Amino acid sequence: MTRDQIIEEYLEELSSKNPVPGGGGASALAGALGTSLGMMVASLTIGKKTYAAVEDEVIGLNEHLSTLREVFLRLADKDEEVFLPLSRGYAMPRRTEEEKALRGQYMERALNDAVLVPLSVMETAVGAFDTLLQLSRVGSKIAISDAGVAASYLLTAAVGASMNVEINVKSMKDEEKKAWLSGKCARYLERAETLYRETMDTVRERID
Repeated sequence: MTRDQIIEEYLEELSSKNPVPGGGGASALAGALGTSLGMMVASLTIGKKTYAAVEDEVIGLNEHLSTLREVFLRLADKDEEVFLPLSRGYAMPRRTEEEKALRGQYMERALNDAVLVPLSVMETAVGAFDTLLQLSRVGSKIAISDAGVAASYLLTAAVGASMNVEINVKSMKDEEKKAWLSGKCARYLERAETLYRETMDTVRERID
């Protein structure tokens, strides 16, 4: 599991020719890093007299980010789980019409499963952005630059996951399902990019 690996070990696996972990898991891990940095901002705010008026709010934001970090870590592992059946599908024989039909049915199911994970990463990133934006407005100014770094990681999670959605959707045959999944991906990405800009504007205003 991703959470059980030391950083160096994970990076070695990521840089190898092994199929997993790959970009999907790395995108989810970027989300976990973003939420962790957001939690650091909250931790540096809680207990400070200057921010006593917003302490309860920040505690709630911190708890939400903690929950989302766990979601990101689970999705990093789930991405590996759904990729392996997909890789097996690409190796299935297709010499006869029957084999082609069986492979096509298998691949459609595997591609659908493979798309749902990065979509969940994108949805989780949007939720984390909502929380991080609130935190960037009320959190400690001494850690405000870290809120900006957190936003960058969350955007990486969303953009990276969107590419995994796009490449898998491209191979699907069900045009209606493809359109629905692509539309959902585009909406998540647009929302993430909007929240990223709003968060960074807030961060830069508070730095100034």
